[in-house]
Amino acid sequence: MSLTPLMTADELTRFLDAEFPQVNAGGRVYTVTEVRPGEAVMRLDPDNAHLRPGGTISGPTLFTLSDLAAYVAILAHIGPVALAVTTNLSINFLRKPDMTPHLATCRILKLGKRLAVVEVAIAPESGGDLVAHATATYSIPPR
Repeated sequence: MSLTPLMTADELTRFLDAEFPQVNAGGRVYTVTEVRPGEAVMRLDPDNAHLRPGGTISGPTLFTLSDLAAYVAILAHIGPVALAVTTNLSINFLRKPDMTPHLATCRILKLGKRLAVVEVAIAPESGGDLVAHATATYSIPPR
């Protein structure tokens, strides 16, 4: 499947800043770093708000990163549709994520008129094994 992005990383960042300012309300934590055909990459710069006991990034933070990366990848390919919504997201936590920057690479598996299915792989920016893997389905509103 070859998909051509309609939005750049900068355009997606401006969209998120306008439509979802609460995501980065305490300072930029989630950043769109790259958009490629059929994919988008987001960076998480965790701070103390994302810490869980044991000195690791919390599960809800990784869930948010997965959901946001999915949303961004889909919007990158359909345009700025604020009302595209998550209908399902399943995440597997694979390893303890250190409190370092992580990248979420989201790949579109299916992009239909009404539904999109994606997978998200989260790994430390410095490299290494995946810390989490998610699949998500989004509902796309009619045009």
